[in-house]
Amino acid sequence: MARHGAELLPEGPSGLVRPAADYLAHIELERGLSRNTVDAYARDLARYLTWLDRRGVRAFEEVTAEDALAFRAALADSGLAPASTARIAVAVRRLHDHLVAEGTAAADPVAQLSPPALRDSLPKALRLDEVEAMLAQTAGESLVQHRAAALLELLYATGARISEAVGLDLDDLDLEHRLVRLYGKGGKDRIVPLGSHAAEALGTWTVRDRPALAARSGGDRGAVFLNQRGTRLSRQSAWAIVTRAAAAAGLDEVTPHTLRHSFATHLLEGGADIRVVQELLGHASVVTTQIYTRVTAQTLREVYASSHPRAR
Repeated sequence: MARHGAELLPEGPSGLVRPAADYLAHIELERGLSRNTVDAYARDLARYLTWLDRRGVRAFEEVTAEDALAFRAALADSGLAPASTARIAVAVRRLHDHLVAEGTAAADPVAQLSPPALRDSLPKALRLDEVEAMLAQTAGESLVQHRAAALLELLYATGARISEAVGLDLDDLDLEHRLVRLYGKGGKDRIVPLGSHAAEALGTWTVRDRPALAARSGGDRGAVFLNQRGTRLSRQSAWAIVTRAAAAAGLDEVTPHTLRHSFATHLLEGGADIRVVQELLGHASVVTTQIYTRVTAQTLREVYASSHPRAR
């Protein structure tokens, strides 16, 4: 059975492909990164390996600082978003760090290169009325509407990642005590409270509608969210449910992660302690959570600038 991510690497010289595959196995099995994260690394490294192969490089021992600079220049000219080029650069840097640590390469050709500049952008958060406008699009009595309501309420009530939401099993829900267990990155789990609206929507979905889908041939009797075939709802399908509700509410560029950002921002604006928000989001470090304090500070500045008579 192929290692996670390794099947996404291109065909090429074994001196490139095999060490990259070993690195992907390392970050999955030893560091415990999720399959989605490993696959993301694989896709980024596939671009790097393909570029090296075309340049005539057959093994990582042959990669020079000149090659590293040329690859960075190629990324800059590729038309990719700055965040994407920075992410690929990080994947390449960590691969070479690993190769040196394992003795596969004697030197790190990217060690002296500074990370590419990345514009510091704040995560987008919806206003409360915008969230409510999205949720209003799920009102109705159909199975599809109940599923959409349960999914959107869950995402906004818990700040769950979309992969955590579709990975939920019935055993992870405690609707009586309004709690849900989420499994995050690295296999770490956390308990997050559910608001009354989310608990009610999930109760309606799991009791009234889900059993009919679970009874269908090939049904997944454990998954909370099922598709029309009775199998676990995919990330892509869940993403589409969110974007359809946003479009119906007249909102642009809304993703499942937007609801996660909104969850964190609204908690902090309501006075929640940042350490509590860190735990609820499943962040390993509070530094990651601190970006949301800048979101709320920006909101305060905007309100001040528009409201105070001597702000301008």
